[in-house]
Amino acid sequence: MIRTVATTPYNDQKPGTSGLRKKVPVFQQPNYAENFIQSVFDSLEGLAGKTLVVGGDGRFYNREVIQKVIAMAVANGFGRVVVGQGGILSTPAASNLIRKRKAFGGLILSASHNPGGPHEDFGIKYNAENGGPAPEKMTDAVYARSKVISAYKIADVGAVDLDKLGTFEVGGMKVEVVDPVADYAELMETLFDFDALRALFKSGFRMRFDAMHAVTGPYAKEILERRLGAAEGTARNFVPLEDFGGHHPDPNLVHAKHLYDEMMGPNAPDFGAASDGDGDRNLIIGRGIFITPSDSLAMLAANAHLAPGYRSGLKGIARSMPTSGAADRVAEKLGIGIYETPTGWKFFGNLLDAGMATICGEESAGTGSDHVREKDGLWAVLLWLNILAVRGESAKDIVAKHWATYGQNYYSRHDYEEVETDKANALVDELRGKLASLPGTTVQGMKIASADDFAYNDPVDGSVSKNQGIRVLFEGGSRVVFRLSGTGTSGATLRVYIERYEPDPAGHGQDTQAALADLIKAADDIAGIRSHTGRDKPSVIT
Repeated sequence: MIRTVATTPYNDQKPGTSGLRKKVPVFQQPNYAENFIQSVFDSLEGLAGKTLVVGGDGRFYNREVIQKVIAMAVANGFGRVVVGQGGILSTPAASNLIRKRKAFGGLILSASHNPGGPHEDFGIKYNAENGGPAPEKMTDAVYARSKVISAYKIADVGAVDLDKLGTFEVGGMKVEVVDPVADYAELMETLFDFDALRALFKSGFRMRFDAMHAVTGPYAKEILERRLGAAEGTARNFVPLEDFGGHHPDPNLVHAKHLYDEMMGPNAPDFGAASDGDGDRNLIIGRGIFITPSDSLAMLAANAHLAPGYRSGLKGIARSMPTSGAADRVAEKLGIGIYETPTGWKFFGNLLDAGMATICGEESAGTGSDHVREKDGLWAVLLWLNILAVRGESAKDIVAKHWATYGQNYYSRHDYEEVETDKANALVDELRGKLASLPGTTVQGMKIASADDFAYNDPVDGSVSKNQGIRVLFEGGSRVVFRLSGTGTSGATLRVYIERYEPDPAGHGQDTQAALADLIKAADDIAGIRSHTGRDKPSVIT
């Protein structure tokens, strides 16, 4: 029943910040998925008889790869596979299941916010026993193994019925098909005041949640409408589709413009939110105001004590380096630690496990806490709702009061997508080459105070991560950051982060792009974006 199949390596299976992501036709190449899965299993020690959690965001090719994982888990000696019904399992729900079941680890099949379909994106990532993404040491080992792999093991067990709840024996291994929502919803009830949220919705509070035909649809339908009593129709586009309805499941102001337009309209609901392909990102919009992910992190941290799960206070706040400094001022006022990490949720794992941080966030719309080891889109939405319920104020009023207390960080990210890789690398190499000469020079009337290539020294395990993003800091606290993203599947994505701090309330509430105009010009002057990429504007502005 167990076969050892000869194979040859592929040279492109290096995991990025969130696992291996490629176009579906790449994964459909002979043995491509099998090679990577076996490389993961070969890089683990002591898996015999252990539990593996498996699930994905429902995108095209999800079910097929889950069947491969189950058959290969049998052949490699796992004792049990826990899989979400229909192959569905949001990334934070998978993290929770790994932790709750004390599983050995999990395979999450997703390309997150990237589009899905027969010719779009697919992904596989391994999460460790703490529920978080595999650390770099593990992903490096997987990549090294993928370059020399000569065979994989698979069992001829036939297809498992992923739609039938229950526990089945498959080739001597237990396969447990579980409700993907139940355990996650139970966890949320321990963190938030569901009675207060029910009262909020009963009072006539109106909300829009756009699941973008992605994985959080069933979660939002169950929690918001069935458990909290939000009006039917609050959760929109809640049926997960293999191609996300032909849309891009990225909750930003470009791909969720319809939600933004509704929230800025004359009869806007009280609160609007959205989540992405695998459920780990969030978009927060109050009536008449978009709340940036960086601001949302700071405001959630400042108000977290209003929710039962965080009543005792926060141990610390962690943010990715490109995320604005708004959370830093909250941490300072609370007298707790603030940690600046590279991009990638795996860097937060050590801080969370060590009890040094409670809430973490990234400017790319990922926010979470120590309840799991992943960012969690619906968690952020529920915490916002808990804050709104307790404070009895609109989101817009909460934002205004926060800025009056802490100051406003004008902040924006400009993405140049699918840039030719050679051109993107040339831009970064040239920029790195002149970092030492930038301090003391003036660009667009602003003096550069310092410039560096961010390196992170992990305060828990002492590991060092270099070349994590180029920072140019100006006198007065403004900055621009340049970074090549590791989440795309074709070409390179150049991300440019622009930030200006305004402490004076008289300067708050300006149009963000106007407030950052001089810094946007300075970024192009410093890096030569137009000359290197041939682009006269970004693909996406958030």
